[in-house]
Amino acid sequence: MSLQEPEVVVVGAGPTGLAMAIALADADVAVTVLDLQPRAALAAPAEDGREIALSHASVDTLQALGLWQRLRADEIGRIREARVIDGDREHPDLRFHARDALGWIVPNHALRRVSFEAAVERPGLRLRDASRLLRVVPSALGVALEFESADAPALRERMAARLFIAADSRFSWARRQLGIAADMHDFGRTMIVCRMRHALPHHDVACECFGHERTLAVLPLAGDVCSAVVTTDTAAAARLMALPARDFASLVEAQFRGRLGRMDLLGERFAYPLVTAFARRFTAVRSALIGDAAVGMHPVTAHGYNLGLQSVATLSQALGDARGRGLDIGDAAALDRYDRRHRRDAAVMYHGTNAVAKLYASNGAPQRLARRLILRGAQHLPPLKAAITARLTRPGGLRRPGHAS
Repeated sequence: MSLQEPEVVVVGAGPTGLAMAIALADADVAVTVLDLQPRAALAAPAEDGREIALSHASVDTLQALGLWQRLRADEIGRIREARVIDGDREHPDLRFHARDALGWIVPNHALRRVSFEAAVERPGLRLRDASRLLRVVPSALGVALEFESADAPALRERMAARLFIAADSRFSWARRQLGIAADMHDFGRTMIVCRMRHALPHHDVACECFGHERTLAVLPLAGDVCSAVVTTDTAAAARLMALPARDFASLVEAQFRGRLGRMDLLGERFAYPLVTAFARRFTAVRSALIGDAAVGMHPVTAHGYNLGLQSVATLSQALGDARGRGLDIGDAAALDRYDRRHRRDAAVMYHGTNAVAKLYASNGAPQRLARRLILRGAQHLPPLKAAITARLTRPGGLRRPGHAS
């Protein structure tokens, strides 16, 4: 099959979409990726303030795809301990430890950069940048697609494939084209993310501080730098974004009770509205959803990209098993297996995270009492803490090329 007629088309050249495409290419599957952005933006992504928390299984997947090795040492932060603090208490209500690392922190733009670098090196992977998907028509025989190039918007191009994979965000246009509904929840809150330099070392400790007006997460990056994530209602977020840099830094420093000494803003602040999504199906005829197109997580548990890579590993395994038995790569039974496995894993995490986010977004006395009881209960239940830590640190992810998809 020529590159003009790929076996698989992926829409969305974000980190999850490119990870999927690389996994397929490494399994000798001809794959084409479509994305709206021009090649220059994909090759050198702009900083967007977002830092991505990675579990051990996610790092295993990135290593299997040859992506982790491309990151620079100064782009990798390590989390050895995580602390949860409720209200203005001095000491943590809940702690999680790991001997080596609970996980790692990597800038989103760095993940995008190394994903692009690895993708363009794969001879079986074709990247169509500046391309807008217009139509997706799956059938029992294959998937017909129409798209247009930004260079020639009046000229519609057509492409056929055996399988279509949507990885184009939680607001996925492709998902709608496939007729798959999604349950969306707008929290009415906004997340402000930025980098800050601080006077005292962070000792690789991540903190989540649930205040009465706003939530503050402080994530350790390489050196004496952290990522600060402030979550509050949308009106308050607009006021915080308008504050002078020094005033904003002082506010974060005060909420963190000076644990890192003086804090200073590095670069810009970025604001993102908090909207989650859960597709009612993860597959359709010869089609699958991965990443945020399947499940768009609330960032409070920092598992969005981890879940996206999990969808890549799960779908890769299902497709690899089908091809190993001589079946079509768009085999319905293989897609059904992916749907069941990923939905089972994602549902608990998604609904549990949303419940936590809603509980901590409310400042009523009953909610504050519930938070305190939950945190104290978790701290004094070693099996629960051990289960949470094990989920973060257990190995897994995508198997090495030649053993996966």
